[in-house]
Amino acid sequence: MRKCILLPISLLLLISCNRQKQKADTQATGTEKFKVEGKQIIVYTTADSTNFRLSVTDTLKFKELIQPVETQICIFTDPDRKFQTFLGIGGALTDASAETFSKLPDATQEEFLKAYYDTQKGIGYTLARTSINSCDFSSGSYTYVTEGDKELKSFNIDHDLKFRIPFIKKAITAAGGRLTMFVSPWSPPAYMKDNNDMSHGGKLNPGYYQTWADYYVKFIKAYEKSGIPVWGMTIQNEPMATQRWESCIYSAADERDFLKNYLGPTIQKSGLGDKKIIVWDHNRDLMVQRANIIFGDPEASKYAWGMGFHWYEDWSGGTQMFDNVRLVHETYPDKNLMFTEGCPESFNSSKYNNWGLGEEYGRSMINDFNNGTVGWTDWNVLLDETGGPNHVQNFCFAPVHANTKTGQLIYTNSYYYIGHFSKFVRPGAKRIISAASRSQLLTTAFINEDGKVAVIVMNQSNLKITYNLCIGPDAAEVKILPHSIQTLVL
Repeated sequence: MRKCILLPISLLLLISCNRQKQKADTQATGTEKFKVEGKQIIVYTTADSTNFRLSVTDTLKFKELIQPVETQICIFTDPDRKFQTFLGIGGALTDASAETFSKLPDATQEEFLKAYYDTQKGIGYTLARTSINSCDFSSGSYTYVTEGDKELKSFNIDHDLKFRIPFIKKAITAAGGRLTMFVSPWSPPAYMKDNNDMSHGGKLNPGYYQTWADYYVKFIKAYEKSGIPVWGMTIQNEPMATQRWESCIYSAADERDFLKNYLGPTIQKSGLGDKKIIVWDHNRDLMVQRANIIFGDPEASKYAWGMGFHWYEDWSGGTQMFDNVRLVHETYPDKNLMFTEGCPESFNSSKYNNWGLGEEYGRSMINDFNNGTVGWTDWNVLLDETGGPNHVQNFCFAPVHANTKTGQLIYTNSYYYIGHFSKFVRPGAKRIISAASRSQLLTTAFINEDGKVAVIVMNQSNLKITYNLCIGPDAAEVKILPHSIQTLVL
């Protein structure tokens, strides 16, 4: 009798233990179903023709809506369907930004740093880019070596110690002590190129491939010695563009072979194997071909963390080619995609309040993230009242401009549009399903590591729209103003 009683008790204990373990495993792996019960939705809005700028405009609750009908506009979100892991959002810390920053009063400098890097009072940037040697957004062309020095014995970063390095260090401090920093060259020194010119395109002479690979190592180690950690690098900014400023041409085969035979092995041998190498760093138009050539070669691909891209492919009069991002992501799902540069061009101070500036960011960011992008990096974080400084007068817009005569900052609506992503979607978040039932609305969404969901909705129409945010059989009714962007946090 005793054995008959003990056996069922043992089985019950075993079953109970297994159920507890399964529950613990479910929680540990993050597979527990998302529930809306008891959750409120806080709505943050930036809208044209209003004073709303990342402003709390509503607090909402869910109600049952098992089956919406065709006349109801909806955003369908599913936090249980997860995709790529989010790396971060940020902007480039260029010479132009650093020089402009240095001209501002201390109080304005502090305002700027908080605006970009503080997670509570600002928009919480976590990514950064800077240049190896000069770029167009420098006051002049320069390198870190004397002309003709093949052994790089003269290499030093003294030039950057005046403005750029102090500026970057302050940004790192403002960001809580850490920025994910990647570096990009616009051109090798003139003596390494076949046109003997840092500008106007030209190509890297094969006899300098190893010297140029060594240059990256020296730059990264010098920056890290100065107190600036470097996370990764792109091989070449815009390698198919012949510019009147610093530029250098690499065909897809050139870039593949330089990575495979020189840069990749050199980075590994120098003890920098943890640094991420990003290919392409140019527009979406040719990115599929570049991916096929480089990622299709196993010996080159093993050194590549992923691909960077820009948004300027509409220079020819067409529209931005978001599908190319998706195609690369689908074809090479083991590679990461990162937006590495974009800005509205042709600066004109009378257009600071042009609403299209911000909408260009919102449209690109939503589409790029939905197509598999893990990080998004704007161009200059700060420019002056001329859209510079820029040594070839290639003046552009930045999200924030400074009037260096008055010491005041000018925030374009681009700053707020970017903030609808960077403030609420944090590194480590996972993208989740979010789809609109009407083309007037664009949407993407993420679930953060702390379980908070951020749904971004952009209204690109002239209409005030009422829509339902639907999660499973529940929905909340939301109103969105014309030409506006919202982040719904729950």
